[in-house]
Amino acid sequence: MGNGDARVRGLAARAGGWSARHRWAAVGIWVLFVVLAMGLGSAAGRVDVEDSEQLKGETGTAARIIEEAGIEEPASETVLVQAKDDGPTSTDAEFRSAVAAVMTAVERTGEVTDVTSPYDSGTVSKDGRSALVQFDVRGDPGTAGERIQPVLDAVADVQRGHDSLRIEEIGGASMMKTFDDAFGDDFKKAEYSAVPVALGILLIAFGALVAALLPVALAITAIMATMGLMGLVSHLQPMSDTANSVMLLVGLAVGVDYCLFYLRREREERAAGRDAGTALRIAAATSGRAIVVSGVTVCVAMAGMLFTGIAEFEAMGLASLMVVAVAMVGSVTVLPALLSLLGERVEKGRVPFLRRRTSGRNDSRFWSAVLKRVLARPVLSVAVAAGALLAVAAPALGMKTENLTLDQEFGDSLPIVQTYNRVNEAFPGGSEPAEVVVKADDINAPEVKAALADFREQAVGSGASRGPVEIKLHDQQNLAFVYVPLVGGSDQDAAGASLEKLRDEVRPATLGKVDGVEAPITGQVAGNKDFNDQLVGSVVPVFAFVVVFAFLLMLLSFRSLTVAVTSIVLNLLSVGAAYGILVAVFQHGWGASLVGAEGVGAIITWLPLFLFVILFGLSMDYHVFVVSRIREARARGLRTQDAIRHGVVTTAGVVTSAAVIMVAVFAIFGTLSMQSMKQMGVGLAAAVLIDATVIRGVLLPAVMALLGERNWYFPKWLHRLPDLTHDEAPAALTPNARDDEDERVPV
Repeated sequence: MGNGDARVRGLAARAGGWSARHRWAAVGIWVLFVVLAMGLGSAAGRVDVEDSEQLKGETGTAARIIEEAGIEEPASETVLVQAKDDGPTSTDAEFRSAVAAVMTAVERTGEVTDVTSPYDSGTVSKDGRSALVQFDVRGDPGTAGERIQPVLDAVADVQRGHDSLRIEEIGGASMMKTFDDAFGDDFKKAEYSAVPVALGILLIAFGALVAALLPVALAITAIMATMGLMGLVSHLQPMSDTANSVMLLVGLAVGVDYCLFYLRREREERAAGRDAGTALRIAAATSGRAIVVSGVTVCVAMAGMLFTGIAEFEAMGLASLMVVAVAMVGSVTVLPALLSLLGERVEKGRVPFLRRRTSGRNDSRFWSAVLKRVLARPVLSVAVAAGALLAVAAPALGMKTENLTLDQEFGDSLPIVQTYNRVNEAFPGGSEPAEVVVKADDINAPEVKAALADFREQAVGSGASRGPVEIKLHDQQNLAFVYVPLVGGSDQDAAGASLEKLRDEVRPATLGKVDGVEAPITGQVAGNKDFNDQLVGSVVPVFAFVVVFAFLLMLLSFRSLTVAVTSIVLNLLSVGAAYGILVAVFQHGWGASLVGAEGVGAIITWLPLFLFVILFGLSMDYHVFVVSRIREARARGLRTQDAIRHGVVTTAGVVTSAAVIMVAVFAIFGTLSMQSMKQMGVGLAAAVLIDATVIRGVLLPAVMALLGERNWYFPKWLHRLPDLTHDEAPAALTPNARDDEDERVPV
């Protein structure tokens, strides 16, 4: 076995050993897997989440009724005609002329239908200064944004002829186009720059092009394979573009991390004097095992999203779980084969001015100095580090979550956001009305028509709406759509109160009295409320599932009750600190100008649960890697204090490199213009930074130093549990090799 002997036991070690012996077969199988996954996924096509599957509750019921009826609601547009300063009002000839000009101009484009005058629909404000011309865009509403430009141009031409009036268009299609134009390139730049950034950091970390390319290549092939698998799986669990984006983010992060862990350990063993074969076997049995434990833990965390009952979250969780599993398998199979094939050629493409990273010891001078002080005063270190993190987490106690309004999400820099605000001010709720989907056996039955009329009257009479309430009948499908502008407009709380009146008071007193009538209420405000209710209801089961299963995995993997408990506590502390930073910056505005987040005032509803799942999973990467190295050193005979020093210092370089990559990639998303993406990027970047420095570099070693031999406490009544520690193999040493503590290590 070369110049040392290592017992090859455990899944990761056996997989690595087989791959190293059958190099071309392992590479060929991986390439075939990626190609087949992509080909089959492309042939099967991807099934995306339908509106009816997005949510349960009334929003989902309404979407299901519309879908079953075969009705495709068109994209609706509105043109605001509004007096400037002392300009003409709705009764003046100039105002009427402008309204007529708008209607004629949009009809001439041939792209619209059902153009309605505000004088017919009653969409004239009480002060007479504002009116709404409404129409629908022809064709598929999903592509309406691509065909709306001629209509926008026509409205702009009318505006040029009426200086005393403000004539502006807003609606689903125009907003779609505006946001695609403004932020489409934003996302592309973020996705395209993530790989070069990761590659640049890896070049600095390894100092060689080939070594730097390996982690990126593994991550990219894992992502490609997962994209194909998503197509196949989508026929059982529909996917989405959002799930695809999250998969790319997670896949790049863990793919690079896992390869980095493995590659660094293999290079370290070769630098210590071991031959290539022995170095690979040691890396497989140690870092390979850490990758498997970490990967399974991350998969469990991602699986927590499946308990939300929200189709978008379920798609994100399943896609993330798959890419982590694929990256994990690739790291312990094809990577050893590639390293065996490349041998010393992994050092090809040396970067000038960067020192060779394979020289002897793998100690970090900075972390050696920090650790010396931490281990000398563990009580003080725990008090200071934990106290600081709790202080950072404290603002999270006052976290306010809400679905961000248009101006919160994008600011007021875009003209269409200003139009949105003006429409809501003149017609509260008019831009986002509640929609009542009324289904009856006979929609034209006298009792149904009477109930619809009563509903329209009481919706205004109850104070939930100021009108006008519009009713659209679909006789053939026996459906009616009732559009109710909600009092409160863009004020989420006030609009929510109006929605409750409609659902709890107006509907039961009118439509609810007719047998056989279904009348779920949907729309933007209703969708937000149903989403929030479902999300809140899923917090406890998701939290319990992730924490309990992560605890069990750590318990079985390390055969230590203490390690399992401290792992969970430290990860929760890391997540709490990330929450605190989010609240401080985006809710309270502390330092908000540094990230362009002034005036947001809240955290978007879906983010806390999403961050918990993602961060809990990713945090385990570093934790498992560091603790595995500590336990390995302890198993080789070092005292616990020395094992802690050895484990933290020798992993500091790889953890730092991995963390820098993650922080850099997540920070890219923190530069996007959308506040929801900015919050996600800042939250992830802050959490990873805290996790790799304060948690792993200070708090973990200090806590383990205080616990001493109790770190390995495993009660007798737990001995019946499966023993997964057999994956660990003692490091094979050359006859004259010495470990980093300059003492002989027994094999």
